[in-house]
Amino acid sequence: MALRVATWNIRKAVGLDRRRDPSRVLSVIAHLGADIVALQEADLRLGARRAALPRTQLEAETGMQVVELADNDVSLGSHGNALLVAPGLTVRKAARIPLPGLEPRGAVTAEIEVPALGGAVHVVGTHLGLLRRWRRLQLATILEHLPDEAVARGLILGDFNEWHAMRGLEALQSGFSVLAPGHSFHAARPVAALDRIAHGRGLLPLSAGVERQGPARIASDHLPVWAEFGPR
Repeated sequence: MALRVATWNIRKAVGLDRRRDPSRVLSVIAHLGADIVALQEADLRLGARRAALPRTQLEAETGMQVVELADNDVSLGSHGNALLVAPGLTVRKAARIPLPGLEPRGAVTAEIEVPALGGAVHVVGTHLGLLRRWRRLQLATILEHLPDEAVARGLILGDFNEWHAMRGLEALQSGFSVLAPGHSFHAARPVAALDRIAHGRGLLPLSAGVERQGPARIASDHLPVWAEFGPR
């Protein structure tokens, strides 16, 4: 058996047709068939930062559960970062990680028991900054918050906002490998692999790809990316 994960910047559920359509986004998430999904821009930007995807609708239409990471009653996560888990996975711990930067950024992390891998996986969802200098500092901060064992069985999922293959991601080289499943931005004409999945040494990548079918093509300005892992 394998663990299937996905990450997607949903742009607050606003598609290329400029319509906010949570149902369209949820149909894509359900189609991905992932065990763990990291979302970016899952909450509105201003005010109380209400969820762009109604929680009850999300759980009903995808079958996934929201990891409890918000510090209020209206958001799905923190700084727009949210984690979803499929039935059968148990969340042991969950926390928010504040990140340095000129603009508000953050990350969320959870220790998740995964029967298919015979133990726990440490998962981080993040949306890195627009400037490379800050992306380097943000990744270093994420690594500082992870326990030592996460280097072996860790996953960092998100919108890395990095156009170069590895520049700006140097902090990960000491313990993680970075998967760029394919060009995911801009959804109308994908030219950049901004959305990536970093994995620890104890996880073996089996397959990876970009979801380009059906409503995924217009539901956001990013396409979802996914990967499957087994134990190494």
